[in-house]
Amino acid sequence: MQYATLRTEDAVDIQFAAVRHLAFAELAAGLTRPQASISPKYFYDTQGSRLFEAICALDEYYQTRSEYKIYQMHGAAIAEAAGQGMTLIDLGAGNCEKAASLLGILQPRNYVPIDISTEFLEKAVAPLRQAFPSLAIHPVGMDFSEHLTLPAFVQALQQKLFFYPGSSLGNFGPLQAVRFLRNISAQGGDLLLGLDLVKDTQILKAAYDDALGVTSAFNLNILRHVNRILGTDFDLADWSHNAFFNAAQSRIEMHLCARRACRVNWPGGERQFSESDTIHTENSYKFTLDSAAEMLRRAGFARITSWTDPDQKFLVCHARAA
Repeated sequence: MQYATLRTEDAVDIQFAAVRHLAFAELAAGLTRPQASISPKYFYDTQGSRLFEAICALDEYYQTRSEYKIYQMHGAAIAEAAGQGMTLIDLGAGNCEKAASLLGILQPRNYVPIDISTEFLEKAVAPLRQAFPSLAIHPVGMDFSEHLTLPAFVQALQQKLFFYPGSSLGNFGPLQAVRFLRNISAQGGDLLLGLDLVKDTQILKAAYDDALGVTSAFNLNILRHVNRILGTDFDLADWSHNAFFNAAQSRIEMHLCARRACRVNWPGGERQFSESDTIHTENSYKFTLDSAAEMLRRAGFARITSWTDPDQKFLVCHARAA
């Protein structure tokens, strides 16, 4: 894959026609499987990114508050484990707020925020350039969900610390998560990882089905995004949000459920949905301290240090490539 050659202060946009073609094929394949599915990476167009910001402010969504509490309580220990002067590579950076809360104490030499929503990312880094004028910031727009291939100028940067907060790794299945982490460890970088812990089912359910319906709007918005990319004719009024905890798999599942029978068309394809048929849009796996450490070891990491919030709702791990 070829990368755009831009000034380092500009976003490197890797969303070329070839990538769009792959997205078209991926979405069409997902919608025609026996269990229709859409990858959660398609949540994050500009509107989806804004809705996720709103989710993070909800009373029910404990993850963000718990993670920030860990950074506040254990920031000095995290900085000591990470070492100073590193290149902080922020995977799925979103609005960059989590990294921003750590920039002062970590004191990286370079900051590389990576996100699939390039337009949203470009706006997010603007205030950081003002707040941290001596920090070299290199935003990169790309989809790293299948394989993380960094632009050459990022690969050349020294002392990499991959930052993957917010329990985003939970969107991967167990084998996919290990493969993704092995890709990181093979690049010789350290890892600072956020993971959501197993807890009371009602707390988990509320976090993915809030009273205000923001998560419902977030889930439904994925259909608007798919309409733009694939040319589908989804009518959002035909669908409703459904989230539940699958205890056997230790994961929250999010689906869109057909309110009525409907046909969805796109160039070269179609799908007839019956009432109550679902489209699977997200898994969010939950971990224990032991299962998190075992996953990191299987992926080639060692010297694992972990911190939790006082209520043990969330986990942050620092690990070094073995």
